[in-house]
Amino acid sequence: MKILIIGGNGTIGKKVAAHFQTEHQVLVAGRKSGEIQVDISSTPSIEAMFQQIGKVDAIVCIAGEAKWDSFGALTEEDYYIGINSKLMGQVNLARIGLSYLNPKGSITLTTGILADDPVENTASAAMVNGAIHSFVKAASLELEYGNRLNVVSAGMVEDAYEKYRNYFPGHSPVPMAKVARGYERSVMGKDNGKIIRIYE
Repeated sequence: MKILIIGGNGTIGKKVAAHFQTEHQVLVAGRKSGEIQVDISSTPSIEAMFQQIGKVDAIVCIAGEAKWDSFGALTEEDYYIGINSKLMGQVNLARIGLSYLNPKGSITLTTGILADDPVENTASAAMVNGAIHSFVKAASLELEYGNRLNVVSAGMVEDAYEKYRNYFPGHSPVPMAKVARGYERSVMGKDNGKIIRIYE
């Protein structure tokens, strides 16, 4: 399979890319690193990326940002960071990517535990994650040619435990291998419209 991974050099992306590279052709794209450059908050950038690489069997997005701050401190502009990047970036990636997806291909987006179990200072990030879940469930109903759309929602991953442990008191880190298998389930399985939750 020819698999495109956007964000394949990040904490989760590196492990997911390595997981697939043993048996598949993997293309890694990133905003500043990777074989291909793409800014998912820019529709022209997404279109240019697909024009460069052509048809693929699977698209995996592990990219996008959102502002973390207290509810009282978040401004309208702060909310639009997540809306323009993590939400609409992934929506546009799926929307445009469909034209470059081979029949029976898959698109896998990424959210996180905040959609279901938010912590302090995550009003914006949790909102965006929840919106992506709703988008995937609705858009997946209309796909043609056997194509599929899912989302992987992971908890605090073990490789980011030291960085984020104080934000998630009492949460157990999720093994990276388990997270990678969640993406494998989406890409290689038959699920469509599924929120693949990996929280422990």
